[in-house]
Amino acid sequence: MEHRKPLRRRIASTQAAASRIDLREAALIAALLVLAAASWTFTATQLNGMDMGSWTDPGPLGFFTLTWVVMLAAMMFPSVAPMVVAYHRIQRHRRQTGRYAPGGSTAIFVAGYLIAWTAFGLAAYSLYKWIAGVTPAVFAPDQGGRYVAAGVIVLAAVYQLTPAKNVSLMKCRSPLDFILHRMRPGYGGALRMGVEHGVWCVACCWALMTALFALGVMSIGWMALIGAFIAGEKMLPWKRLANRSVSVALALIALAVALAPAAVDGMGM
Repeated sequence: MEHRKPLRRRIASTQAAASRIDLREAALIAALLVLAAASWTFTATQLNGMDMGSWTDPGPLGFFTLTWVVMLAAMMFPSVAPMVVAYHRIQRHRRQTGRYAPGGSTAIFVAGYLIAWTAFGLAAYSLYKWIAGVTPAVFAPDQGGRYVAAGVIVLAAVYQLTPAKNVSLMKCRSPLDFILHRMRPGYGGALRMGVEHGVWCVACCWALMTALFALGVMSIGWMALIGAFIAGEKMLPWKRLANRSVSVALALIALAVALAPAAVDGMGM
């Protein structure tokens, strides 16, 4: 533990400096938000007219991969901004004190984060296509597909209340703690740290993103709602309340999907 004390002091000093407005960090946050906004615009154009309700087919692999990565930027960049800023701050401090911290490592960190989520998306896509190929009727709305969707959303609501969710959510809500225990130098270290943070984020939000598949992965309305759930539980100060509120909201959505599907069709936009 002794070797961590100097790093703890450096982090404390950077936290104190953060009380003042840093134009470089403000520019970084602005860049993430602009990228998120551009991604929302691109996604809305790309998916226009494609949403067909629950279990909308995600399309060919190439189309899905491109759309998924852009969706991730739209949904995740606002909530991952505190982690990216914390990483950038520590890297800048390393450069100021003469230690190795190559330029562009923050972008590599973000790329690693996207790689982890892309791997999850491709796994979910493969599972969906396999199930649809073996039992095509399972996702059909008129043959019980809405009940399958409701069941998946209920599972997501239940996962919100598990210890695994709590642990992974804490990792996502504590950027400096994550960096303190996993800081690695160089581009390779930045990529590895980004992937590791992405894995924790997947562990935290995989059920919510699976619920998005059930609701309609090509739906801008459901994307926006799930993205708001993710941002709320990661960024609002009331972690337990935010987490429980998302669980209740998912349970209500599942009930609506199963019993009144027409009432939720309008979310597709």
